[in-house]
Amino acid sequence: MNEAKTRKEIIDHRLKQAGWNVGDRTQVAEEFDIIVDSNLVQEAATPYAGHQYSDYVLLGIDGKPLAVVEAKKSSVDANVGKEQAKQYCFNIQKQLGGELPFCFYTNGHDIYFWDLDNYPPKKVYGFPTRDDLERYAYIRKGRKSLSGEFINTKIAGRDYQIGAIRAVMEAVEKRKRRFLLVMATGTGKTRTCIALVDALMRTSWAERVLFLVDRIALRDQTLDAFKEHLPNEPRWPKQGEKEIEKDRRIYVSTYPTILNVIRNEDKSLSPHFFDLIVVDESHRSIYNTYQEVLDYFNTITLGLTATPTDVIDHNTFQLFETEDGVPTYAYSYDEAVNHIPPYLSDFQVMKIKTKFQIEGINKRTIALEDQKTLILEGKEIEEINYEGTELEKKVINKGTNALIVREFMEECIKDANGVLPGKTIFFCATKAHARRMEEIFDSLYPEYKGELAKVIVSEDPRVYGKGGLLDQFTNNDMPRIALSVDMLDTGIDIRELVNLVFAKPVYSYTKFWQMIGRGTRLLEPEKIKPWCTEKDSFLILDCWDNFEYFKLNPRGKEVKSQIPLPVRLFGVRLDKLEKAIELSETEIISNEIIKLRKQIDTLPQNSIVILDAKHELQRVEDDNFWTLLTNDKIEFLKGIVKPLFRTVSDSDFKAMRFEKDIVEVSLAKLCDEKEKFETLKDSIIEEISELPLSVNIVAKQEELIRKSQTNHFWSIISEETFEELIQKISPLMRFREAIVTLGPSKYNFKDLVSEKEYVEFGPQHEALSIAKYRELVELKVNELVSSNPLLQKIKEGKEISATEAEKLAEELHDEHPHITIDLLRRVYNHRKAQYVQFIKHILGIEILESFPETVSKAFEDFVAEHSYLSSRQLQFMDLLRNFILEKGELQKRNLIESPFTLIHPQGIRGIFSPSEIEEILVFTEKLIAA
Repeated sequence: MNEAKTRKEIIDHRLKQAGWNVGDRTQVAEEFDIIVDSNLVQEAATPYAGHQYSDYVLLGIDGKPLAVVEAKKSSVDANVGKEQAKQYCFNIQKQLGGELPFCFYTNGHDIYFWDLDNYPPKKVYGFPTRDDLERYAYIRKGRKSLSGEFINTKIAGRDYQIGAIRAVMEAVEKRKRRFLLVMATGTGKTRTCIALVDALMRTSWAERVLFLVDRIALRDQTLDAFKEHLPNEPRWPKQGEKEIEKDRRIYVSTYPTILNVIRNEDKSLSPHFFDLIVVDESHRSIYNTYQEVLDYFNTITLGLTATPTDVIDHNTFQLFETEDGVPTYAYSYDEAVNHIPPYLSDFQVMKIKTKFQIEGINKRTIALEDQKTLILEGKEIEEINYEGTELEKKVINKGTNALIVREFMEECIKDANGVLPGKTIFFCATKAHARRMEEIFDSLYPEYKGELAKVIVSEDPRVYGKGGLLDQFTNNDMPRIALSVDMLDTGIDIRELVNLVFAKPVYSYTKFWQMIGRGTRLLEPEKIKPWCTEKDSFLILDCWDNFEYFKLNPRGKEVKSQIPLPVRLFGVRLDKLEKAIELSETEIISNEIIKLRKQIDTLPQNSIVILDAKHELQRVEDDNFWTLLTNDKIEFLKGIVKPLFRTVSDSDFKAMRFEKDIVEVSLAKLCDEKEKFETLKDSIIEEISELPLSVNIVAKQEELIRKSQTNHFWSIISEETFEELIQKISPLMRFREAIVTLGPSKYNFKDLVSEKEYVEFGPQHEALSIAKYRELVELKVNELVSSNPLLQKIKEGKEISATEAEKLAEELHDEHPHITIDLLRRVYNHRKAQYVQFIKHILGIEILESFPETVSKAFEDFVAEHSYLSSRQLQFMDLLRNFILEKGELQKRNLIESPFTLIHPQGIRGIFSPSEIEEILVFTEKLIAA
């Protein structure tokens, strides 16, 4: 195809898709005349001397050039036009003045966008609309420097949040396009992201933002967060909106919704519609399915994940263009828990295993009274033999579930009254398992009238919306226990959760940490709810040895991905075609070619995977390709075309599965594989037998349905009959009634606790000796209040003299020789507090901050007030804080010695200006003197 034909048939069409009317000279100027040298033009020997002619120039509303499009013929690499397009852009600016036009070059199939002087060229999947180009121009003109830009610390004011935002902003300014933030669940990923969006919008780096999540509940949660922190930014979707609106600034969507939008040829979004995409929970499982969304849009992209850095896979780092193990910024669970004061809640793990879980259910483990009951019911005890791992799969024992419920009620963290459990999630194996657990709670604790525990699963419409089950669980006193299958495993933000029960095995480490993350959030002091007034840590009851499993298998179990059904159907048809060529079966060859070409026509044309392969697919559109299928052509179909069928999502997959089975059995017949033919035939007969003849549309094919279940039918079957089955029976497969398989065996045997112990896992706890000492001192002081006049005086808020303070110290020392000022200062981590201050702290009259708390808070406030600090400066401040916490003092000279010289050879002098150094010295002097 020559350049003129490429332009007419492909490029004009693609410009039209983006809303450009090539025939309208107010929108598009073809063969745009650029005068390169006016002297040469005046003395020109030919009409072209001193001129250049741009294939297309796209014009703004004001008639000025917005973009240049350089076209090459479809058989040529588009990059051939790269330099030419660049020259045209600079020459147009030189000739007309004004802004530099945006640069595009294409061969029709591949389009490249070059934002000259800003970013390197990038392949894109469509031309921008006029609105897109006007927006790009507005952004380019208004763009401000991010290096000193203020971060709204009311949205995200913690030091690590500011550090994360600053790291991304610095990468944006270096013209990087992709970034990855690794932040533990509960550390405020969404708030951090909103503060970043706020900064990028204020500085004109982004006008439109898409926030991608994987579930509707998370979409609503994110919309609420944007509404709270950026109330004036218009958001999509509003309540009840289905169709995408183009007049908003913040878009929050699930992956499937946005994938359907970009594949919809009638109402598709421009690839240039967004400026920033934020991807929540950026781990491999999402990218296997939805990478197409990220590749389609020409944006900068931010990935958010709570998955620990050491288990994030290579593909995720590669996708975000970061080195393995080195995200743009990381803040771990351990860092958050060990911060003073903690940012996240620590947890304790109690392992509970029952006798049946360990030893299985069999004659040896079933209690004698249960064995007698079985005999009376006429059941054979010898026939009951199950492994412990088969519980809730092949066998259900109510007694085991009831035992887990009772143990939970005994061991769980309770509310302030000490009677009811605090808010709890039970992670159940299946929906039926969750329903059984609900029944057990209701039967064991009928006094709560069925309100204590509720099943919360995504399929239940009563879960969603205001007043729905999830809303009740989050905002009401009851229910206290959510029995969930998958829905509450990730992303749900309920700070009051104090118990998590793993009532199923988990094999994905990513998912395991997401589940633990449900409990890590601390309470907000201004939003305390009556059913949870305090939360120091939360409890995990592990009933399936999950913690033990992940100690042995830190990365969990690798899930093998399956080949999509459309790929398998195309593959088996190719195999049949190959065999037919080998046997010279001309009729089968021509029929299979028709079928393959028909299947190729079903590829989604708007999918970027297909757009990427357009050049290769041109070969199979040519009739000559199919006239003589050589080995090279078959390999091309297998290696290039077959994998493209992974993009097919809008199909009747039940019909397709049946079609694949028929093609497979016909191939077995063609290859004369009798055994395989018989096996496949039996399986197909079973499928056909499950069609309900009571449905009118199915009943119309009753004769064929009955005939196809006979051996005679299959003994004389031909290619025509195979085709008849595909045409007439496959569309009916959606009515097929699967035979109800035999469910698991159900019993109610008494089970016993076999193991119950606390497990060491996660951050280290405070040394027991210090905790015990504090407990002892506080107990002793509170005991003596009633009998000691000086303690009574302090309790009443009266001051005591220095002499009285000495006398009190002696009296307490007599009561217990270890109550000394030195020990109190060490244990309460406060180097300068006086004796009376400790007593007031113990009696609850005044709060005595520890030295680490005072230092951490002061540094946090300093960073929040100086939110313009760079990543390097923030790193220095973090090092300075740790130095003061460790040493308890600071000399000026320390700041130009190790460890500060690790950040810059000149220490503080290489990172801060003289005035900033002076401010830091004043700040640290005051802090250490306090």
